[in-house]
Amino acid sequence: MYRKRMIFFACCIGMILFGISLITLGSVLPDLREKMNLDDISAGTLFSILPLGILGGSLLFGPVCDRYGYKMLLSLSCIFIFAGLEGIAFSPSQNILRISIFFLGFGGGAINGATNALVADISDNNKGADLSLLGAFFGIGALGMPVILGILDEKFSFEVIVASVGAVTLAAGIFFLLIKYPLPKQPHGFPVTGSLKMIKDDLLIIVAFFLFFQSSFEGIFNNWTTSFILDRMSVSQGKALFALSSFVAGMTVMRLILGKLLRSVSVPRILSWSFVFTLTGLVLLRSAWSINSAIPALVLIGAGLASGFPVMLGIVGNRYSEFSGTAFSLVLGVGLIGNMSINYLMGIIAQNFGVHHFTSVAFTMLTAMVLLAIFIKRKSPAMFR
Repeated sequence: MYRKRMIFFACCIGMILFGISLITLGSVLPDLREKMNLDDISAGTLFSILPLGILGGSLLFGPVCDRYGYKMLLSLSCIFIFAGLEGIAFSPSQNILRISIFFLGFGGGAINGATNALVADISDNNKGADLSLLGAFFGIGALGMPVILGILDEKFSFEVIVASVGAVTLAAGIFFLLIKYPLPKQPHGFPVTGSLKMIKDDLLIIVAFFLFFQSSFEGIFNNWTTSFILDRMSVSQGKALFALSSFVAGMTVMRLILGKLLRSVSVPRILSWSFVFTLTGLVLLRSAWSINSAIPALVLIGAGLASGFPVMLGIVGNRYSEFSGTAFSLVLGVGLIGNMSINYLMGIIAQNFGVHHFTSVAFTMLTAMVLLAIFIKRKSPAMFR
């Protein structure tokens, strides 16, 4: 028999690893550019490979977990992340570096989806609350990696630091092999009929598109906030990165708070306040001309966005408990496609019209999320309470 607390602890470790997977490339890119003589085009190619790997892992994990269970998938994900980190540290050529980054993204995408689906499976009630608490550990990983690099940078090379984190990842993979998990939900083969039913489910499709805009919103803030601040304010790159960290910190702290609030406060009220926080933060950021006024705005936006994934994944987990992995694969995959496509669109807008339109894109996505949340409530009032 599996132990819920042990599994939740393991999932928290997995989510930390996903945060590390997502942030490592950006954190060491200056060192990689110097070491491997990367130009802007080569560096941009690396950033495009990472989300492709995450998308691949996100689409694959669901059917595998439903058919074979979580043990091997989680352990193999750690091996992919380990290979990616070691490749970033020691790749002798750009081609091997690109493969390593794909491995890093693939393992990260798979472990992100699997840990979310697993927590949904072991949560009898308050799936959204448990998923919110889990999501906070992503922020710990995303904030922790730059901190580790900053503290140890003067004593060790980035290669040693990244390789050491890779070794910890491999140890986590061994730990995942030693604990017991729920039995596979479809041990005799995956029923195609059940999968096709999901594609025809209006509620699931609307949730997927909510996450399309949610993931896009988070993505443009992760990728464009520093450029927006540097374009508008006379600050150093270090201060701009600190401002970006405040966005992640706001999301992380709010997810810890939501882990308790979602057990007693209704989902519509949580989302309503989340939209208010996000809107207020966007208005403040749009009018901000100093770093001191930008940081509170970014904290508010991060806090406002914190509820989106836990709430929507909780709805999916309740609706498709027998196919939770596959259902999570579908909605997370759509979310990542949104992240990639809107970020590409933002690049075109920034190049042709200026990066200051970054907030206009964010306002548009927030409007879409509010409308979709209304549709979701009308489609399933029982689940959306």
